[in-house]
Amino acid sequence: MKNTKELLGARIKEIRKARGLTQEQLAEMVDIEQKHVSRIESGKNYPTIDRLEKIAAALNVPLISFFDFLHLENDDERVVNIEEMIKELDEDSRKIAYKMIKAIINTLKGV
Repeated sequence: MKNTKELLGARIKEIRKARGLTQEQLAEMVDIEQKHVSRIESGKNYPTIDRLEKIAAALNVPLISFFDFLHLENDDERVVNIEEMIKELDEDSRKIAYKMIKAIINTLKGV
């Protein structure tokens, strides 16, 4: 299991790449060295909250989006997270969620 620093770094990297930016470009935008961006993305360093805010502004995303990283965890953890989310629903909502998940899975399988 990745630790929080690694997940946060991986999420920042994912968003940076989705924006088509290199580490060098992001570093320039937030006025830090490229090696610091590398250390953040690899989970070796935590950025300060001020630095996170600058990175979020540079990537044009809300700060909270950096913490949406459950999809980056390993497969077993994702399955457990899905089960936990479903358990939190009432019975009627579970039925709806089941139908939606089934439709998504069928679409992904090409059924």
